[in-house]
Amino acid sequence: MNSTKFHAQMLELIRRTSAFLPPDVTQVIETHRVLEEGGSKADLALNLVSQNIGLAKRLSAPICQDTGTITFYVKTPVGFDQLELEDACKDAVAEATAKGYLRQNSVDSLTGKNSGNNLGPGSPVFHWHQHRKDTVEVRLVLKGGGCENMSAQYSLPATLGGQRCDRDLEGVRGCILDAVWQAQGKGCGPGFLGVCIGADRASGYEFAKEQLLRDLDDANSVPELARLEAQILDQANRLDIGPMGFGGKLTVGSCKIGARNRLPASFFVSVAYMCWAFRRRGVVLDTEGEVVEWLYQTPGEFDRDYAKEPEKLIDLGGGAKTIALQTPLTEAAVRKLKAGDIVLLSGTIYTGRDAVHSYLHKGGELDVLKGAVIYHCGPVVLEEMESDGKPRYRVMAAGPTTSIREEPYQAAVIARYGVKAVIGKGGMGANTLKACQDHGCVYLHAIGGAAQIYARCVESVGNVYLKQFGSPEAVWEMRVKDFPAVVTMDSHGRSLHQEVAGGSKSQLQRVLGVSASA
Repeated sequence: MNSTKFHAQMLELIRRTSAFLPPDVTQVIETHRVLEEGGSKADLALNLVSQNIGLAKRLSAPICQDTGTITFYVKTPVGFDQLELEDACKDAVAEATAKGYLRQNSVDSLTGKNSGNNLGPGSPVFHWHQHRKDTVEVRLVLKGGGCENMSAQYSLPATLGGQRCDRDLEGVRGCILDAVWQAQGKGCGPGFLGVCIGADRASGYEFAKEQLLRDLDDANSVPELARLEAQILDQANRLDIGPMGFGGKLTVGSCKIGARNRLPASFFVSVAYMCWAFRRRGVVLDTEGEVVEWLYQTPGEFDRDYAKEPEKLIDLGGGAKTIALQTPLTEAAVRKLKAGDIVLLSGTIYTGRDAVHSYLHKGGELDVLKGAVIYHCGPVVLEEMESDGKPRYRVMAAGPTTSIREEPYQAAVIARYGVKAVIGKGGMGANTLKACQDHGCVYLHAIGGAAQIYARCVESVGNVYLKQFGSPEAVWEMRVKDFPAVVTMDSHGRSLHQEVAGGSKSQLQRVLGVSASA
């Protein structure tokens, strides 16, 4: 094999996967977008998602800042040097990280240290197969942490939401719909599902993820599974969870189900939940590294120069009424906000994720957070040196991360620092809601995955704190302008997340045939 050619093709595969949403996924989003009620929160979400897809293409930048677990599915001819190809893939991953195509996402599980180049034990992930062809087929999936955390595994029989789920396809249906309900807006819905019936715990998840490699318009070769896939798609979209968990018609974009033999004692149902930023691309190469065919691609898709397309202003849609907010926020301004308001935030905000919240919980100090706005975000930031030797930071992607992980800490941080707003996605729990009431704070829901929309809102980076935690976990001081978000938890005790979860649970019980009193 020609290592230089393979390296170049793997780098291009990573770039395309990170920045260009596959056409079949885009078509699902665009088709359903027009069905949402004009001016609704679901309409706003899909409108910004659509614009974000276009921005990522034009800028050749990550669709979502969380480029997730990097997983290669590789088929090679018998006798092909897989070790040399693995080295070429790893080198390409490191270069792609340096270029900003990938976020620095590989962390030592014992020390918490970020490798800085996405390499380390088990990172990236490889699935190797041989086939009796003279070509090398490489498929790449980038699966973010938010949707990965919403994946689920069930052991049947089980009782879910008052419904007994037995070891049959009806029980499988109950498991899948329960997983969709559990995800709500935490996994950047609308979601795309890969499901495995059977296998053991480990290979069940693995095969569920492999279902995500299927084309969205394919038909399952097993009639019973084809019917179940269609049934799940219909019933999941009747739950009224909607994009981002805002309520609405598009909750699930596809469901692909496969089956594997199992032990008599075990009946697992494994659900791999994928976010709307369903990033998967592939390429077929000859054994020297020349391209034979690009996969998940329409003819002529990459024949145009997206960088030359005209720049467009961010459009929230004609039906969206907005409230302008300027930091520093006052308690009076915060108390005026109501759940459901759409805001455009300008001024200084500070990113803060898992590491900083744990640090503060253990007694650490960070005075800049007093009276501040905290953004649950792990941005992709490139550091460049100015002629005077001072660093300049360029934000490549800056969408929200899933907020519920900070629930054990958030209330105490709000109380201790007088935080006036928390930005994230997916909502938070009862403790944070009470802290918002007690201390005059709001939760602002940004559109999950819209990393280019929000990067465009960043005018400058003033400073960075706690950089020792690694770039995604550091506290970045950002000056933003007209940052769009929805108030989903206000300072008066109202949570749209609780309301949607309650309403969708009733819908789930109807779909499963369970009475509301069960």
